[in-house]
Amino acid sequence: MATGDAQLFEDAFTITEYDQSKYDRVARITAISTDNQTTMMLDINIELFPCHVGENLQVVLATTLSLDGSHDEGGERGWRDVRGDSTLADMYDYVCHGKIYKFEDGVEGQTLCVVLSYL
Repeated sequence: MATGDAQLFEDAFTITEYDQSKYDRVARITAISTDNQTTMMLDINIELFPCHVGENLQVVLATTLSLDGSHDEGGERGWRDVRGDSTLADMYDYVCHGKIYKFEDGVEGQTLCVVLSYL
């Protein structure tokens, strides 16, 4: 299965914080990578994907869900309109579509913080 250059980032994380105080059905989780080099904050729909502090997640950031790395240049297909094709989403329990809200280097470039906001 070739994914071309669609996958920008992949790592395993452990959830360290869970905050549901701001929104109904959405929690902001904070997680740290297994090598302690990357911190991630992500808003998750907890009705679709319940999770808890201490759980492990495998996270992939990709530019497309197409397994061959191709993009929908015309925009006629949405991320839900897969027409029976296998996609990267088939390999994961939870998929969100959105933009990277904030990306920060840590002290002397040693750590990385990514905040994701989904649409």
